[in-house]
Amino acid sequence: MGTNLKNLLIMDEISRKALQDKKLAVDSFNVLYQFLSTIRQRDGSLLKDSNGNVTSHLIGLFSRTTRFMRDGLQLAFVFDGEPPELKQKERQRRGEIKKRAKASYEKAAEKKDIKAMKKYASRTSKLTGEMIEESKELVSALGLPVIQAPSEGEAQMAYIVNKENLYAGISEDYDSLLYGIPRLVKNLTISRRRKVGASYTTVKPKVVGISKNLNELGIDQEQLIVLAILVGTDYNIGGVKGIGPKTALKLVKENDHDFDRIFKEAKWKEHFDIDWEEIYYLIKKMPVNKDYNLKWERINKEKIYKLLIDKHDFAEERVEKTMKALDKIDQKKSQKSLADF
Repeated sequence: MGTNLKNLLIMDEISRKALQDKKLAVDSFNVLYQFLSTIRQRDGSLLKDSNGNVTSHLIGLFSRTTRFMRDGLQLAFVFDGEPPELKQKERQRRGEIKKRAKASYEKAAEKKDIKAMKKYASRTSKLTGEMIEESKELVSALGLPVIQAPSEGEAQMAYIVNKENLYAGISEDYDSLLYGIPRLVKNLTISRRRKVGASYTTVKPKVVGISKNLNELGIDQEQLIVLAILVGTDYNIGGVKGIGPKTALKLVKENDHDFDRIFKEAKWKEHFDIDWEEIYYLIKKMPVNKDYNLKWERINKEKIYKLLIDKHDFAEERVEKTMKALDKIDQKKSQKSLADF
């Protein structure tokens, strides 16, 4: 779900070329859910191998990641750990949505309504433990770092980027901004074309700079967290009824750092049975892994072939073609390094 800050933020277009040779953190759960929602058959069902195992996540991960590698992006994948207890309500809410979507899908299937089947099927996406482990296995085989967060992956991304070990984080959610990530890249992992009505529009990557936005909004990082809590986070779904981003911003600016007064004016206790401080300090003190490894290795083709071709029936020709394209890039890099030497 994330937090609804979109209409308040300045986003600058950025080309893939501008990200060449940049080291970027990927919000792994975010992109894997994208693949599970969008990479489906005509009737909305997930793609599977001959044994009935889901492959949509691996298809998306392999094709999209190797394309970025060919574009010169250096990716590191951050995976979520244990969700905070406060997130339990949000997980229950998502579970109920998936149950309703599944029931609607089954009704559409009875009527053979392909359009409705596809619509509801995308809302039933579930990322299993096996999918997560396979994704880590593929990322590692591609020679890319895998970083396991103890809790929220967005907090881990922000920590690493703030340490200047990575340039930016990649995600379609805004949560990492609450943890102070300096730069957030959006629209990079989604399709370059999006259907709008009967036509298509080009989707261009954009970067959200935290300093630029805080300056423009006239608030600091702590006030941004308060603003987000007012409009809703994964820990207080929907926020305070009747308070949207603009009203929340006005409340925050008028009351400066008197947060007690802000939540009193917002009538917080009429809407939630937990203290706002509990959410605020959870975000401020979200645990992170400080002992992570950011080492890019050589591609392990044998592991890739074993996972994709042997285990999941990927077309050998397709995998080979992708590997050869990556080989050519490695050769060019090696030649360039020798020339520089």
